[in-house]
Amino acid sequence: MRSDTSAADPDTYDVIVLGGGPAGENAAQYAIAGSDRTVALVEHELVGGECSYWACMPSKALLRPTQVLATARHMPGVQQKINARGVNPAAVLARRDGFTHDRDDTAQVLWADAQGIDVLRGRARLTGDRTVTVTGDRPRDLRARHAVVLATGTTAAVPDLPGLRAALPWTSRDATNLREIPPRVLVLGGGPVACETTAWLRQLGAEEVTVVARGPRLLPRVEPFAADAVAARMKVRDVRVRCGTQVRSVTRPDARDTGIGRIHGGPLTVELDDGSTVEVDELVVAAGRRPTTDDLGLGTVGLDDGAALTVDDHLNVDGVDGTWLYAVGDVAGRAALTHMGKYQARVCGDVIAARAEQRPLDGARYRAGADHGQVPQVIFTVPEIASVGHTAASARDAGIDVEVLETELEVAGAALARDDFAGHAALIVDRATDTLVGATFVGTEVAELVHAATVAVVGQVPLDTLWHAVPAYPTVSEVWLRLLETRRP
Repeated sequence: MRSDTSAADPDTYDVIVLGGGPAGENAAQYAIAGSDRTVALVEHELVGGECSYWACMPSKALLRPTQVLATARHMPGVQQKINARGVNPAAVLARRDGFTHDRDDTAQVLWADAQGIDVLRGRARLTGDRTVTVTGDRPRDLRARHAVVLATGTTAAVPDLPGLRAALPWTSRDATNLREIPPRVLVLGGGPVACETTAWLRQLGAEEVTVVARGPRLLPRVEPFAADAVAARMKVRDVRVRCGTQVRSVTRPDARDTGIGRIHGGPLTVELDDGSTVEVDELVVAAGRRPTTDDLGLGTVGLDDGAALTVDDHLNVDGVDGTWLYAVGDVAGRAALTHMGKYQARVCGDVIAARAEQRPLDGARYRAGADHGQVPQVIFTVPEIASVGHTAASARDAGIDVEVLETELEVAGAALARDDFAGHAALIVDRATDTLVGATFVGTEVAELVHAATVAVVGQVPLDTLWHAVPAYPTVSEVWLRLLETRRP
């Protein structure tokens, strides 16, 4: 059943989406696809969101030239022609700016318009059941017939440590949009953002890079062998890694807001909890993110203002009466990854469409099941880490009796790719069902291996069946055969 919009109030929409990042865009697109339903997409910054301008796209644009250079340096017949001094920073930054369109969202807005999505500029907050107020150049009070979708994402968390916030440190936005390369940098954090940032800062010319991580090792949520490989490579590249260490205080007498990606004033002195100090030209805070819910008006719908949201598998927000309020992407409190946010948004949009047309929510497509132990991820460190589902430790914590199959990435396809190709792979097998519940690959450009593993995990493919998924020769995917061979009698 479609909406009769012929005499609609201009401030009434079938669907209202708060937040114009990838998740918000997908939710809006799917909710109205093939119908005459209307949707408003409210965004106070740039349509395309964090991923397009400050995260995924610029960070990978910064990392890729280094990968290409490394491959060339380990390819006889090519390496002799390579300049030993490294990448050209100005050219790398220019290519990055091409992908982010110099933070101009005109193309994204044109895409939205072509999909029938009405883009509204301003900040939005809930004011009650299906009602939203938008502040900005044109303040408006909106009402949704069917659904409101929260897709406001997260923001970088800056710990409340003595002197840290006053020092105006870089966050991930500065690091991905850097205009100046600090000679000496301290990166606070040990997760994916911290480790990726370290990789491009070092390759772009930062002379001294120090990583300070509170936990006992880098990348605590991945398999230990993968984290150890990244730490070992950092050591080779003269990156100082201080795990099990905390920042006690930060001093920066000359802190100035010089703009995104520029050094924010004079040098900083960072005191660590062992009493030592580090002097740097810039400090990058990569210590996690917090949901952007502070000014969403959650109190008007029975939730605590600024609360962390949880959702069911239809992506409805827990604790709110009815089935009109949804959340997708990082703000939903599940896997904080762009591809998972877009996945949730597709499910959410389909659910909204089905409910609007009074169709049953039968079938897997209307439930976000991949968030439960089937999440793929690539960490674009040096070396790369590609994984899906459980690690051995998380599977055991979940009560699964597992068998771990492991091998080195020593196959013909890898040897042909480049002379220094190296890495390690592990499959996590549920003994009860003889199916995969997880996989991890670490090594040279292993990102493209993860989707095959994701299909095997999501499809619950028995290992006996995987024997008949023959890897093409000579490709790096031959590692699948080597992994299966480890359990032959």
